[in-house]
Amino acid sequence: MIRIGVDFGGTKIEAAALDAGGQVLARARTASPGSYDASLTAVGDLVAEVERLAGVTGASLGVGIPGSPSPASGLIRNANTTHLNDRPLQVDLERVLGRPIRLANDANCFVLSEAVDGAGADAYVVFGVIIGTGCGAGLTVGRRVLEGRNAIAGEWGHTPLPWPTPDELPGPACFCGRRNCLESWISGTGFARDHGTGQTGAAIATAALAGEPSAVASLDRYTDRLARGLAVIADILDPDVIVLGGGMSNIEGLYERLPAAISGYAFSDVFTTPVRKAVHGDSSGVRGAAWLWPEPGP
Repeated sequence: MIRIGVDFGGTKIEAAALDAGGQVLARARTASPGSYDASLTAVGDLVAEVERLAGVTGASLGVGIPGSPSPASGLIRNANTTHLNDRPLQVDLERVLGRPIRLANDANCFVLSEAVDGAGADAYVVFGVIIGTGCGAGLTVGRRVLEGRNAIAGEWGHTPLPWPTPDELPGPACFCGRRNCLESWISGTGFARDHGTGQTGAAIATAALAGEPSAVASLDRYTDRLARGLAVIADILDPDVIVLGGGMSNIEGLYERLPAAISGYAFSDVFTTPVRKAVHGDSSGVRGAAWLWPEPGP
């Protein structure tokens, strides 16, 4: 069984073919063209190239995207790659590719990848978080993505920052039209904005680990805000494991500090949930898209 996954990112589109054991047989990527029609063509070309490299035709195909299809209209909504919004992406891709596809939010693909054979492979309920340019999340139960009745399960980044302090209010404006969204604080972009020097999140984290006082203070605030957001997830879902991906997940100090920080906010006398770094890193999106069809496991 050969599965092909496509990860539809804001700056790149990547496709990969996986065998039944999850090994990557072939991979190809291209820069995102920045327009809808050109993106359809790019996906078609990538799938054809990956099938050529893997020596297969007609493989099953899953696609991970920012945003999600509306259960009411089938049109894409909530995508920060805005040229996808209000478009019948699944219908158009099926026409271009000449086969049925499965389409899912990119954070759902991420968590599915980590639940199948990554950092959450030993867990039943996995909550996965992507903290990069933006903030996305998804959850799996028994290696199945939980999308919810309205297909919005995991839209954690557009919930409010919990227990805001007076200086955190009213909070920054978000592209979704609301204020104080969690994404505005715990994404790499939000981390850099809060620090205020124009440095990248990675540079600030490096400075913090070297002991630079203002960077240390920024990382302390960041850890506290991330812990507050995850404590709400612990209170509602109580997952078996939390998996972090995206650029901010590369800050190794988070994994030592977060469990105790979450415990301080969770409504429990004990908090033992591990917080782990994604095993598959940037490949989790394309791998999870490949696992969409057919579903892995019993």
